[in-house]
Amino acid sequence: MFLRVDKLQIELPAPAQQDPNAAAALQELLGGKYGEMSTLNNYLFQSFNFRSKSKLKPFYSLVAAITAEELGHVELVSNGVAMLNNGPDEPDGDMVGPTDISGAPFEVMKDIRLASGFLSHGGGAVPVNGNGLSWNNDFVTTTGNVIFDLLHNFHLECGARLHKLRVYETVSDPTGREVCGYLLVRGSVHAHAYALALKQITGVEIEKMLPTPNIPLGNIPECQKYLEEGSHRRLYTFSPQDYVAMSAIWGNGEMALPDDPPGELEVVEGMPDGGKIHELVGEPSAFTPDYAPEEMFEIATKLYQASR
Repeated sequence: MFLRVDKLQIELPAPAQQDPNAAAALQELLGGKYGEMSTLNNYLFQSFNFRSKSKLKPFYSLVAAITAEELGHVELVSNGVAMLNNGPDEPDGDMVGPTDISGAPFEVMKDIRLASGFLSHGGGAVPVNGNGLSWNNDFVTTTGNVIFDLLHNFHLECGARLHKLRVYETVSDPTGREVCGYLLVRGSVHAHAYALALKQITGVEIEKMLPTPNIPLGNIPECQKYLEEGSHRRLYTFSPQDYVAMSAIWGNGEMALPDDPPGELEVVEGMPDGGKIHELVGEPSAFTPDYAPEEMFEIATKLYQASR
């Protein structure tokens, strides 16, 4: 089962300006071949299909716990996409009232890369890549062979790192770069974890291939606060009591990668403290939540008060 908490894994800074093309670039981290939909669904179905779970508990626990974190990464990127698509919020902008739609208030949208982000999705995120191609379930690998699946996961995380570095080089807005910086740190953790799992089984020190691509996290300003707080050394169980067995792989005297701040790897029961979810203000001209939402707000207020 999954426990849902009404927070993001981190708090994202507000966008500096509306930048739908930056949002389209960020979509690659959601629905691209190496995006968060791919990491989530690979690990999700591997964890469902895992054989001999009780006998291979450290390896099963590793895949299962990272699955839960990836679900939060899908949420994080989706929020970043929506924030960049919509730009800085105007307080009570959804109470201003509708504009004259005959004046084509969204005329500029016809020239953006992913016009469907507005025309179909109201500025929100969907599982597509940077060109609007749907995420493909053919990207999922679950063979039942533990070594093969772990090796695939290592490859997937290295590919995701390449993805994130290229998107980072493409966007300059603080929202998009914060998403990339955090995910680069956490993706490096996951690649390291799968490498250590493979080493336990095969004896091959595959972690010596990291970082791949060979750009240390210390070169990326948006990664620094996460390195300083030790995020690169932590794996979370995302559970009140389960999946702690992965400490036999992530921990047990293993240390951080040479290019990262030193320290022993550790498993943390539970989840990160997280940060608030940015609340997107409604846009009457886009009929979100509707053209004239006053009655909807009144109904919601009455329902909320009745529930207290």
